[in-house]
Amino acid sequence: MLEVNATKILGDFTLNVNFTHERGILSIIGSSGCGKSMTLKCIAGLITPDSGTITINDKTLYSTDSKINIPARLRKIGFVFQNSALFPHMSVYKNIEYGISDKPRKIREQAVKDIIERTHLNGLGKRFPHQLSGGQQQRCALARTLVTEPEILLLDEPFSAADGHTKHILESELITIIKHNFHKPVLLVTHNIEEAYRLSDRIMIIENGRCVQTAAKDKVIDHPASVNAARITGCKNIFPADIISSSGKETIIKCGEMTISAAGIVPDKDNIFIGIRAHYINILSEQTSGINIFPCKIIEVTEGIFSTTVITECGGNLFRAEISKTSEALKVFRKNKKLFIQIPPEKIFFTTE
Repeated sequence: MLEVNATKILGDFTLNVNFTHERGILSIIGSSGCGKSMTLKCIAGLITPDSGTITINDKTLYSTDSKINIPARLRKIGFVFQNSALFPHMSVYKNIEYGISDKPRKIREQAVKDIIERTHLNGLGKRFPHQLSGGQQQRCALARTLVTEPEILLLDEPFSAADGHTKHILESELITIIKHNFHKPVLLVTHNIEEAYRLSDRIMIIENGRCVQTAAKDKVIDHPASVNAARITGCKNIFPADIISSSGKETIIKCGEMTISAAGIVPDKDNIFIGIRAHYINILSEQTSGINIFPCKIIEVTEGIFSTTVITECGGNLFRAEISKTSEALKVFRKNKKLFIQIPPEKIFFTTE
């Protein structure tokens, strides 16, 4: 169990994070400069907080009240950086062995042999980092970390330097290794919500140095805690809303010139917003019977490799829809001038500023 309650002030920026994580992968996402990497460095002991506590499995690593600050080298924390950070003058074997250089030779030999096998680096022990592919370098960095038997694993955007194809291979390799060989807490820093969703069990959103939401990944996507959290998780359709009525099962909303029906519970707060993810919006050629079907005007169409983005104007609002290249809906807006959008009530979420 990792427990973090830490504050660090750097110039005009304040990091103030408070969260716990017990098992599995927790992805930390947020915009650049929000404090994601700083959070990992505080946990690892590379940055000293100004106040707070950090504990792992009830062992205190840092506490201002108790005047405890265990050095980074003694915290038993594994840290994998963006660029693998391997020693260029050492072989794969020596890089991995470095973390356990204080142990007897026979123990070192067996430990390195085992971790090379588990991380699929067989036959590469004598090679140097420049002789490895990007994926092999990251596996070597992970092996060097896992051989020390850390209590927690920290991954700071380990896939950010890779191109799209290599990135997916790296993700698959590293996550498979982690899930089969490391059954302790893992924190993964990323700025990519799709990567976070693919790889993690839970997601934590950091905004301006503060944790604004930590929950199971589906809950973060379906019910983002704030407008900025919704934007960070990739929602393109967010609008201020006036609540007309709410019965618990159905809420009627005024949004621009539109009267929209939504399912779900309205937050008991001021400044209510609604959100709908682009792939849930349907485009129709006729106004069929149903809820939340509105006439619209096509403003812009952008072709992508796998989907087409359609921006429509409806009731004074601009809606962005993502349509799969295999969808029949593509034929609708290409052949018809008079179109309609359909917004499923159950896919609308409520949030606040």
